[in-house]
Amino acid sequence: MSVDGHTWDPDRYLAFADERSRPFVDLLARVGAEAPREVVDLGCGPGNLTAMLSRRWPQAHVVGIDSSAEMVSRAEPGEGLEFRVADLVGWTEGPGEPVDVVLSNATLQWVPDHLDLLPALVDRVAADGWLAFQVPGNFHEPSHTIRRELAAEAPYAAHTAGVAVPASHDPEVYLECLVGLGLRVDAWETTYLHVLAGDDPVFGWVSGTGARPTLQALPDELRPAFEAEFRRRLRAAYPTRDHGVVLPFRRVFVVARRP
Repeated sequence: MSVDGHTWDPDRYLAFADERSRPFVDLLARVGAEAPREVVDLGCGPGNLTAMLSRRWPQAHVVGIDSSAEMVSRAEPGEGLEFRVADLVGWTEGPGEPVDVVLSNATLQWVPDHLDLLPALVDRVAADGWLAFQVPGNFHEPSHTIRRELAAEAPYAAHTAGVAVPASHDPEVYLECLVGLGLRVDAWETTYLHVLAGDDPVFGWVSGTGARPTLQALPDELRPAFEAEFRRRLRAAYPTRDHGVVLPFRRVFVVARRP
């Protein structure tokens, strides 16, 4: 999805496609829908994971929605599978038929105050339908705190103040909110230990997601120095071991059914 006018790079995002797909697979495994007719993937990115929904429910009409035209341009539609450029918030507010499965993978963290969006998402879910989402829960890890600290330093702060940053809540917060909306809720968290290879792999990871708006906010003459110092601090926080660089990544999952 696009964030405050920033754009996404599908190639950089897909550089860690295997690691990024694991939470999606784990989320999908807990959705018990047997024969849904309408399935929507909010924040579908380049569509590689949305295609899994078509394979899971071949009889369903599956729609991938993302506000990034760059991402959607890489998606491959097929029979019963289509992609649209649209804003997530606008989708919840727009007209439409109830959806049997609404799924969102690593997207809601970019929506400010997204707890306030949950009632509108629930309203789009059909009776006996499913709402499932996953958000990162690692915003206190060095991969995020280093970026925030460096971005607040001169001369970068003048350009990065107010830039979009992701945020999420603990599983219990989502559980209480959705139970209050009348859903049956399963909420949990998992910390993955991703073993990454290559040069500065943690920088490669964050520059395709959470750090991207910050990097794009910097003028061309400042970005190289920022990136060099960001890489240096990340290498110190995530040292290379014999088996690679270990990136702990906590994620929060919610699967809810509307009775």
